[in-house]
Amino acid sequence: MVDSEETMMYKVKAEESYEPREVITAVYEALKEKGYNPINQIVGYLLSGDPAYITSHGEARSLIRKIERDELLEELVAYYLKEEK
Repeated sequence: MVDSEETMMYKVKAEESYEPREVITAVYEALKEKGYNPINQIVGYLLSGDPAYITSHGEARSLIRKIERDELLEELVAYYLKEEK
């Protein structure tokens, strides 16, 4: 039995940080590899929020859900307009 007076130490794995540009690129490539139209699928996800638009191939679905949709849209607009944050 563990002595209840001892302090227990737990190490929590730090959440990885993801850049929106890297996520969009990785998801695009995964969709392309699976034969989908990546632009249509990403737009469908951004408009609806439905992760079913994104393939689970290469963990793309879980990856895209780590970034808020508004952050992804911001990155796309900034890139399109050639503005840096």
